[in-house]
Amino acid sequence: MPSMRPADRLFQIVLHLGRGRVLTAQTLAQRLEVSERTIYRDIQNLMASGVPVDGEAGVGYRLHRGYQVPPMMFDQNELQALIFGAQVAKRWGDHEMAAAADRILDKVDAVLPENLRPTLNAQTLIVPEMASFQSEQTTQTLGDVRDAINQRRRLYLSYSDAANDPTERIVWPLTLLYWGYSWAVGAWCELRQDFRNFRVDRIVEARSLTTQFPDESGKRLEDYFKQANEKC
Repeated sequence: MPSMRPADRLFQIVLHLGRGRVLTAQTLAQRLEVSERTIYRDIQNLMASGVPVDGEAGVGYRLHRGYQVPPMMFDQNELQALIFGAQVAKRWGDHEMAAAADRILDKVDAVLPENLRPTLNAQTLIVPEMASFQSEQTTQTLGDVRDAINQRRRLYLSYSDAANDPTERIVWPLTLLYWGYSWAVGAWCELRQDFRNFRVDRIVEARSLTTQFPDESGKRLEDYFKQANEKC
């Protein structure tokens, strides 16, 4: 890993401390790959410049509650990761997600320093548009499912399984999983009384119901992932 400029390291320390947790100099040193002595010096420099850092050596540090982290800047690798993620959202997400990705890039472009602007506009990372792999209906259904997840709405599905057998389900949509070639919704199925995955491109119809699904132990998102890990 290339050595980080002192100004960039100070900004990274502010970001780490801004997440609300108390971090020791040892933890910060390990994350930033510098010595603890360097961290102690950086903390003193931050405090001298007016950044309200609470804590002390040997105990840990955190930012004073209510302090606003300065506007985020990016290094080249971070910017390329952001561009890649935005392109995936534009190519494989629903229409609202694609529009949101464009807005994110516009906001980044508005505050980006001139030396990084060529990275934002360069076509060195491209996610090709392969419309044949995701139909307009799938794109629309993806948006409907995402809305149901965000609103915690029970979801009616008319579904065609791998054998093309039709089925109808009422599910509690918990998460959307992107596999690189298709999307699936992970959900609690009221019919099977168990977790199930439904490929979005096999959903014939998705309709949010007026009722929300409850926050019920054993049927939550963390339970879904726990069961998935146990089956691996």
